Amino acid sequence: MDKAITFETLPEAMSYLIGRVEKLEDVITTHIQNTPQQSEDRWMNTKELREYLPDHPAECTVYSWVAARCIPYHKTGKKLQFRKSEIDAWIMSSRRKTEQEMQEEAVRFVNERRTRK
Repeated sequence: MDKAITFETLPEAMSYLIGRVEKLEDVITTHIQNTPQQSEDRWMNTKELREYLPDHPAECTVYSWVAARCIPYHKTGKKLQFRKSEIDAWIMSSRRKTEQEMQEEAVRFVNERRTRK
């Protein structure tokens, strides 16, 4: 459809455009159906957790974290499950503060204590 659109050719142009949009919808739908969906907040078992964590800890290490309750987990029966979003938050919370951040926190703490008195 390379010609100029006039009022007389408007129905034909609309029909052409509708056909093209339907083809695009089919291509997108097929692509979405064939693409594996990686949910941001998916459930992981112990093996998947070990593969996901950067240092790939041993299985006994994961179980010791669970026993010490230092890693977020869910237990259904005898099965341990881990939520990806909770694991990501746990990893981020274990980040070490820089010297500058610790100094700023100390100054805030002292200033808050002074204002309370």
